[in-house]
Amino acid sequence: MENGGLSVVAVRKMKLTPKAIIVQKFGRNAQFTVDEVQDVVQNGCPGLAIPQKGPCLYRCSLQLPEFSVVSETFKKKKDAEQSAAEKALEKLGIDPSPNVPSAEEAWDKLIASVKHLFSNEFLSSQSPLRGHFIAALRRDGDLYGSVPASVIAVCDSKLANLCKLINPKVESSHLLVLTYIMRAATRLSEFVVTSEGQLSIWRKDLYPPEIKESSIIQQSESPDSICIEAIHIPSSLEMAVHPVTLNVSSTGYYLDVIARNLDQTDGNKILVSSRTIGKASSEMRLYFAAPKSYLLDLSSDLPNVEEVVDFEGSLNPRASYLYGQDIYGDAILASIGYTRKSEGLFHEDITLQSYYRMLIHLTPSGVYKLSREAILTAELPMAFTTRTNWRGSFPREMLFMFCRQHWLSEPVFSTCSNSLKESSESSRFYEKSAALESAETGKECTSGGGTAASDNVRCEVKIFSKSRDPILDCSPKEFYKKQNESIENASLKVLSWLNAYFKDPDIRLEKLNNLVGALDIQCYPQNFFKKFSSYRFIHNVQQRKMGEKLLQANSINTLNAIPEHGIYCLSIGGPDSGIYPSNGCLSFISYSVSLVIEGETMKELLESREEFEFEMGTGAVIPQVEVVTAQMSVGQSACFCKELPPQELILAAADDSARTFSLLSSRACCLEYHITLLRVTEPPEDRMEQALFSPPLSKQRVEYALQHIKESCATTLVDFGCGSGSLLDSLLDYPTALEKIVGVDISQKSLSRAAKIIHSKLSKKLDAAVPCTDVKSAVLFDGSITVFDSRLHGFDIGTCLEVIEHMEEDEASQFGNIVLSSFRPRILIVSTPNYEYNAILQKSSSTIQEDDPDEKTQLQSCKFRNHDHKFEWTRDQFNCWATELAARHNYSVEFSGVGGSGDREPGFASQIAVFRSRTPPEEDDLLKDGDSAHHYKVIWEWDGNGLSRSSL
Repeated sequence: MENGGLSVVAVRKMKLTPKAIIVQKFGRNAQFTVDEVQDVVQNGCPGLAIPQKGPCLYRCSLQLPEFSVVSETFKKKKDAEQSAAEKALEKLGIDPSPNVPSAEEAWDKLIASVKHLFSNEFLSSQSPLRGHFIAALRRDGDLYGSVPASVIAVCDSKLANLCKLINPKVESSHLLVLTYIMRAATRLSEFVVTSEGQLSIWRKDLYPPEIKESSIIQQSESPDSICIEAIHIPSSLEMAVHPVTLNVSSTGYYLDVIARNLDQTDGNKILVSSRTIGKASSEMRLYFAAPKSYLLDLSSDLPNVEEVVDFEGSLNPRASYLYGQDIYGDAILASIGYTRKSEGLFHEDITLQSYYRMLIHLTPSGVYKLSREAILTAELPMAFTTRTNWRGSFPREMLFMFCRQHWLSEPVFSTCSNSLKESSESSRFYEKSAALESAETGKECTSGGGTAASDNVRCEVKIFSKSRDPILDCSPKEFYKKQNESIENASLKVLSWLNAYFKDPDIRLEKLNNLVGALDIQCYPQNFFKKFSSYRFIHNVQQRKMGEKLLQANSINTLNAIPEHGIYCLSIGGPDSGIYPSNGCLSFISYSVSLVIEGETMKELLESREEFEFEMGTGAVIPQVEVVTAQMSVGQSACFCKELPPQELILAAADDSARTFSLLSSRACCLEYHITLLRVTEPPEDRMEQALFSPPLSKQRVEYALQHIKESCATTLVDFGCGSGSLLDSLLDYPTALEKIVGVDISQKSLSRAAKIIHSKLSKKLDAAVPCTDVKSAVLFDGSITVFDSRLHGFDIGTCLEVIEHMEEDEASQFGNIVLSSFRPRILIVSTPNYEYNAILQKSSSTIQEDDPDEKTQLQSCKFRNHDHKFEWTRDQFNCWATELAARHNYSVEFSGVGGSGDREPGFASQIAVFRSRTPPEEDDLLKDGDSAHHYKVIWEWDGNGLSRSSL
C-alpha cells in the first residue's frame, strides 16, 4: 500500500456499547426485559434500629435465541441493560473493546470510502452527501459533475474519523481533512478525476442514464427559486455584519451562490466549517474562501498544511471566534444543506438577532442569560446556593457547553473528601455513572472512586485544549456536604473567572492575578490567550464604537439617581405593603426594558417578562435591578435609566436588530427599565443567616458550645433536639475531655442521618488525619425532650441549640422545667433566635433604636425566620423565661449570644442562656424514687470498640 510516507499516531475511537453490539448482531431476536427489584439496604451504619428504605433498583434479563442472562441490580435501567449485554458478550466470546485500525488500515479505508462515494449505489443512498452529488450533475460547463471536496469532508463523518486516525492534528485543522481526501482521490485515477488547483473531484465515467434521471427527478419538485436569509461577516471589524439574501434556483447549486457572494467564481473554492454553529442539530455553518496557495500545493506529496498555507486576506476575528478556528477573509453564515430527513434542500433564515445571540452564547454570562431568556436583565450568579433556588442552566452544564463551543476538551473533575479519600475521573464519568447520586444516597461510588455522604467534599476542575495543553485549573478550598454541590460550585468559579475576562479582555495582568487568587484559579496565560485572542479584537472595536454614541451619565437627568450603581431617574410608586425582599429570598418581578433615544419620546421595546424570579443577594440579575428591587415592597413599581450595556447584548435582545443597530449607530441612547415586584418567597433560616454572617450562625453556635465544653472539662454531654447530629458531629473534630455523647430527637429520619454521620467519623478516629477524640460511647435516643428518661440524668453538660422555637410556648416551658428539675445537667446551654434581629435579616426596616417610637410597629412587620417556628422571642421575653426557670430550680443563668453584638441594638442574632447548677454534685446525682423509668428508645449505640447495636 502506498501511504506517502505518513507517520501517524492513532487516536481513541468511540466504541459501541455492549447493548449496541448485541442489537447489531441479533436485532429483534434480542429481548431486553427490565424489572424493578427490592434493595437490601446497606446503610453504612451497623446497629441502626430504624428501617431504611432503599433506592429503586433494576435488574435486566436478556433473552437470546440460544440462552439468556440476568444482570446485577443497578440504580438505572440502562446500566442494567448494559450489564446484561456484557454478560451475553462474555458467553459468546465476543470482545467489546474497539478494534482501532492502524494508520495504514485507516488510509486504505479512506481510499475505499472515497471510491464508494462515486459508485452507482451511492447515488440512491440516504446520505446527506447524495444531495450534493445530484446538485453537481446540474452544474454547467466545466463544473458539471464536480463535487467540492469541502462538502465531502463535512458531510461524511466516517471520512473525517479516518483522517483523525491517520493524523490527530486533523482535530484542530479543517484543511488537513481536505488534504487527505484529495490525496486519496489521486490514488483512484481509474475511477475519479482531480485537477491541479481545484478542491473538487469528478467521476471519470458518466452515471448510467436511468440512475442519473431518477435521482434528479426526485429533487425536481422543489420551487423554481428559493430566497434564503443569511449573514455576511466581513473580515474587517470596521465593517458591520449585515444580512444577505441567497437566491438559489432549483437548477443551481447553493454553494455556487454563496461563492459569488464571497467574490469567488464557484463553490469549489469555498470551504465549509466542519461543525455546525449553534445547535448540533442545525445546518448552520460558516462558508469562506479557500486559500489559493493551498490549492496550488496539492501536487506535492502529503503537504504540511501548517507550513505551506498562505491565506489571502486578513484574519476574520468574528468568524474565527464563532467557529473556534482561524478563518481568513469574509465569511457567510447560512443555515442550508442536504439532510437525511429532507428530500430536497433544507434551509432556514438567519437574522441579525440570531447571529448576536450566537455571539453572546459563547460567553459564560451569555449562556446563562439565554437560558433565562433575559438577556438585558439576568447575570451569571456569583454563588451557587441550592439546586432548588438556582434558575437557568446549571454551572456544570454551562461549563461543558463552553468547552464544546470553543473546541476545548471536556472539563475534568476530581473530588476529594475530608477523609482523604480521592476520586479522579473525566467529567464523562459523572454523566454515565451513579457518582453524583452517591453523595445523596450515602453509598460510595464503586466505579472509579467516590465519596461517602458523611464526608465533606471539595472538587477540582481542569480545562485542557484539544491537544491537551492546560488552559485553566481550579482548586477550591471549600468543602461541601454533597458531591454535586462541590462540582457545581467549582464549575461556577471557573465560569466566573472566564466571565471576568470576557467582560474585559484587556484586563490588566495584576487584576487578573487577583481574580485568580480569589477564585482559586491557576491560569496558563500563553495557552489561554492563544485560544481567545480573537475575542480581544472584537471587544476593543465594539467598545470604541459604543463609546462614540453612548448617552453619557452627565447628559441623563440625575434627579433621584444612585450614581455609584449606575442608576438614574429612579422613581418608585405604589403603596408600601411592608413586605420587602431580603438576601436569600426569591423575588418575583415583571419588567420591560426599552431603548430610549436622546431627544425623542418614542421608545424601542427590547425585552419584557410577565414574571421573572431570581434569588436576592447572589448577583443573579444586573446590579441595577437588584439594588432597585431591594428598595421596593411587594406591589410597588419602579422606573429607572441606565447606561448601555455591550452592543451585542442589545442586538441579541432586539426583535428588529437592523433597526436597533441603525439607532445605536446614529443616536445617543440609554436603557429604561420598568419593574413591578409581584411577590417574594422568604428564604430558609440558615440561608438568611448565611447571607449576613461569616462563619454562619450555626457554626458560631457550635463554637460557642465547644468553648464551654472545654472550659468545664465535661466528660458527658447530651444534646436535646439533636436533629441530624450537626453539633455532635462537629464536636468530634476537636480534642475535648468528652467520653460519652448522647443525642435525643423525635425525628427518626434525622436520627438516621445522625447515626450514619457519627458512626462514620468515630470509625475513623484512629486515622492520623482525623483529630483525636476520647469518646468511648455514643448513643442516639428516639423520644420527646419534654419527657424524662433517667438514663440521661446528671450529665456534665446539656445543649439545646435552636430547638425550643419549634415547640409551642407551653411546651418550651415544660421542657425548661423538666430539664432543670429532672435531667439536671451541671451546665445547660439554650439558644433561640432573637426576634428583634429579624428586621436586619429581612431588611424590613432599619436597625431599631431604643427610643424609636414605632418600635412595636416595626417588630410586628417582621416574619419568623422559619415557617416551622411556633414563636420567636425578644430579648426581654427570653430573659424572663430563663431567669424564672433558673430561680425555680436553683440554677444561675448568664446571657450572651452569637451574630451581631450585645452592646448595640438589636443585640445578638442568636441569643443564648447558660444555666449552671448551684446544687452540690453529690446531691444532683441522687434520683428520686420512681424516676428510673426508661421512656426513650435506643436507635443506635457505639461502644468505643467500633461495635454498633440498636439496644442497650
